[in-house]
Amino acid sequence: MNELLDILKYILPSLVVFVAVYFVLISFLENDSKKRIMEIKLANQKTITPIRLQAYERIVLFLERISPNNLILRVSRKEYNAFQLQSSLIKTIRGEFEHNLSQQLYISTPAWEIVKKTKEDIIKLINTAAASVNDDANANELAKKIIEMNFKNNKAIVAPALEFIKKEVSHIF
Repeated sequence: MNELLDILKYILPSLVVFVAVYFVLISFLENDSKKRIMEIKLANQKTITPIRLQAYERIVLFLERISPNNLILRVSRKEYNAFQLQSSLIKTIRGEFEHNLSQQLYISTPAWEIVKKTKEDIIKLINTAAASVNDDANANELAKKIIEMNFKNNKAIVAPALEFIKKEVSHIF
C-alpha cells in the first residue's frame, strides 16, 4: 500500500502538470490559428476593398452612360429616324450592361437589383416614348419625347439608383 502511495506521489503531480500544459498548449494553438485566420482576412480585405470600390465606380459610370440625356447625345445621328434611334439606344444600353455584368460579384444584391431595374426602366421609357411617335419620324422628335418623359416627375430615372449606390459606398467605406 505504501508503494502505491509513493507511486501516486510521483505520478499525480506529473499528471496535473501534463494536463495543465496540455490545456495551455491547446489554448495557445487555437489563439495562433485565430490570429492567422484574421491576418489572412485582413490581407484579403486589402485586396478586395479596392476591387469592390472600383466595381461601384464602374456601376456609377454605367448608370451615367445609360442616363437618357447622355445616351441620346452619344448615340443619336442626324440620319436616324425614330425607329433607328430607338434600336440604337436599346442596343447600346444592353451592350453597356453586358460589359458590366461581372460587377455584380462585388456589389451588394440590393444595389445590383436597383441597377437592373434602372436599366429596364430606361428601356421601358425609350419604348414608351417610341410608341408615342411615328417610326419614320425624325430622331429628334423621339429624343425630345424621351427627355420630356424622363423629367416628367421632376426626377431622372437614374437619380435614385445613383443615390442608393452613393449611400451604400459611404456605409461600406
